Amino acid sequence: MISAIIIDDEQSCIDRLSGLLETHCAETIRLAGTADSVAKGIQAIHSTQPGLVFLDVQIGSETGFDLLRQIGEIRFEVIFTTAFEKYAVQAIKFSAADYLLKPVDPDDLLQAVDRLKAKISKEEMSQKLDVLFHNLKTIEGASKKISVPTINGFEFLQVGDIIRCESDVNYTSIFLKGKQKLTVAKTLKEFEELLSEYNFFRVHNSHLINLSHIKKYNKGTGGYVTMTDNSEVEVSTRRKDEFLKRIGGM
Repeated sequence: MISAIIIDDEQSCIDRLSGLLETHCAETIRLAGTADSVAKGIQAIHSTQPGLVFLDVQIGSETGFDLLRQIGEIRFEVIFTTAFEKYAVQAIKFSAADYLLKPVDPDDLLQAVDRLKAKISKEEMSQKLDVLFHNLKTIEGASKKISVPTINGFEFLQVGDIIRCESDVNYTSIFLKGKQKLTVAKTLKEFEELLSEYNFFRVHNSHLINLSHIKKYNKGTGGYVTMTDNSEVEVSTRRKDEFLKRIGGM
């Protein structure tokens, strides 16, 4: 049984999430308290010592990130909740922390709780939050970090160091500057969704490339690109026109 608290400045959101937890997660989550401000949230964390905090991104004039910075050492898991904060959600995705979009969907909640059962260590949560704070401070894509799961834990990578990603069924190989290669248990589609706003383009069903690392484009039916690590990547005929538009606008 995991002890949890909800921190949200809207009582209707607290009521909805509390009801969903009682209906769908009663055997896993025990609600130990709620708070509607950053100050009350900090008090609730200190008094209840929860294993999990459902944390609103925007709490009045403050944010859930403000709360985490004031807490210091993080001794609990965090699931963020947010209605619309696109930038915050992107930062959360990059840090690999979990989040729920409001209004919270029961299936999304169950999936988040299931992921929590495969519990990460507190040290890893602290690392993820370090990456999150970094991403919130730096808006430029090249300064972003991304965390990727490995056999031993997580690797934290600068997005600008990623040259390309290559699909291998349900795995993805990430090729980095310095000829480093990582293979992670995530699909290429997941990386496409995460990186497409940061100058990455899927030139082929099996290849996602960082457009900033293109050395040259070679014409052909679809053609192919040579990357800064001298790898050659085929451009599919179907994606050629859109690709040429993208690099023509750079």
